[in-house]
Amino acid sequence: MNKNIKVSKETLALRKSKAYRKAYTDPEFLSRDELRPVRLQLELLKPEMTLAEQGVTSTVVVFGSARIWDAAQTEQRIREVRAILRKDPKNPVLRNKLSSVTRLRRSEKFYDVARDFGRLISKSDVLPGRKLVVVTGGGPGIMEAANRGAHDAGAKSIGLNITLEMEQGPNPYVSPEFCFRFHYFAIRKMHFVMRARALVVCPGGFGTMDEMFEVLTLVQTGKKSRLPIILVGKKYWTDVINFPAIAKWGYISREDLKLFSYAETGEEIVKRIQDFYKKHPFNGNHGKH
Repeated sequence: MNKNIKVSKETLALRKSKAYRKAYTDPEFLSRDELRPVRLQLELLKPEMTLAEQGVTSTVVVFGSARIWDAAQTEQRIREVRAILRKDPKNPVLRNKLSSVTRLRRSEKFYDVARDFGRLISKSDVLPGRKLVVVTGGGPGIMEAANRGAHDAGAKSIGLNITLEMEQGPNPYVSPEFCFRFHYFAIRKMHFVMRARALVVCPGGFGTMDEMFEVLTLVQTGKKSRLPIILVGKKYWTDVINFPAIAKWGYISREDLKLFSYAETGEEIVKRIQDFYKKHPFNGNHGKH
């Protein structure tokens, strides 16, 4: 092509028009409601292809509250809220917030448990020839703790961040090559489950409950092969959810109560996973979803 050929102003203007953009480079076009199926597929494919290329086939998923910090972070947060409250001491929202963050002191231990577990499982050979890669929601709190534990062990770990109205950035312990960001909760939850060989659930709120019951339902209905599901902190879980009462009313079977177990420490969680696979040897087909 002769570079000396003069291009008209009209042609240059047309090249800058929205219609002239290639479809896959046009963010406004890709953001249209009609393109939602394409965006869903892209969110499914990007992490799937990346993890497959890196040979990640087996993961251990850790769920839990973003509000549970280590002791130093908790005390810092309490100081910050108190400082704000001093400027507006009658503000009921701030008073409730201080009460909430103060009560969370008793949950600091779960941060330590999640961190310890992340470290231990990253060094363990639970499945023959396969390392279990820690995967979390990639945010703060329990998620940070589990990723941090893997980082302590010198292992890579995965973070599946979600775009929220109040922006939540990834915690600094997620491996950069495995730091993904999602718009759709549904696709994010699929990625939690697809490669999962074990699920660890620390105390949490609506989000944690949603994620936990998603997996319990998939296993109960046979959409996901049986895997060890460990709830951390029996006192918390038996206080907030009366699983035996659900069975007593007939809405689940007594056998469904065997789909999960409880643990209190990182070592105990690892043992629960080891015991499960001694009883149910892994044959490579545990990941259907």
